[in-house]
Amino acid sequence: MPLTLTSRPAAYLGRWGEDTETARAGRLWGGGVGHRAVSSPYAQLVQPTSDNTASLITAFPVELAGDAEAVLAIMPASRLRPAAPFSVVVQGRRVCIPGRLYNEEPQADAVATLSRRRQQLLHCLYSRHSDGWVRQRHLSEIVDSEDPWVIPFVVQLVGEYVVEILVDICEGLRDLGTQGTRAHLAYGQFLVDNPAFFARTQRRVVSYWSCYYRSAYASFSGYLGCTLLDLLRSAASDRTGRPWPSLAPAVGTRVDGHC
Repeated sequence: MPLTLTSRPAAYLGRWGEDTETARAGRLWGGGVGHRAVSSPYAQLVQPTSDNTASLITAFPVELAGDAEAVLAIMPASRLRPAAPFSVVVQGRRVCIPGRLYNEEPQADAVATLSRRRQQLLHCLYSRHSDGWVRQRHLSEIVDSEDPWVIPFVVQLVGEYVVEILVDICEGLRDLGTQGTRAHLAYGQFLVDNPAFFARTQRRVVSYWSCYYRSAYASFSGYLGCTLLDLLRSAASDRTGRPWPSLAPAVGTRVDGHC
């Protein structure tokens, strides 16, 4: 089955916009027939708050704090806090990125007042939005950037469940597999600096394939998430000079995915 922007399995239609409702109601969501219903990883972590933006400054290195504050100033308020933050190292500095963001998008005229760098930070933040369509739209604005603070936002999306977003990442990172390119070097360094994060990303790719996409791609090697992991491992391997561990299932191995 070819990977296109319309190739999402039928059992998966409608899932993109469910994160917000899942978080609010704490209900279960699952795959199609034969898939075990699973609880949203964010449902237990979302809390109402009157000030949900201050923590988002830490999603970027400290030297970008002023730019991040300008971005937060135009973002509409949300009654829900950002959920499930994850921590990674960017150029030797630890940042804390939201797993999900619930703010509505700012008006286009407000975004237009931001500098190019500040617009980039805004797109990074909204690539963590609870709505998959919003995530994809903002990813398209940053996926070809080699700026080190952008990379964790892209890698996090590799480990998520929307296959159309994987298509966009693969198309946007055409140089990722080419030694010596800026993308190859930048992604390789980020992965070397964050081995636990990359290991979790690998496990999540396998899990979502097993949970939602095995009917479309019987072999993990035929799934685009596997292709992206191969490219990322290649970049990390070239950075370290040794093979990077693969957590992909061996051919014939039974995999019971839990998303």
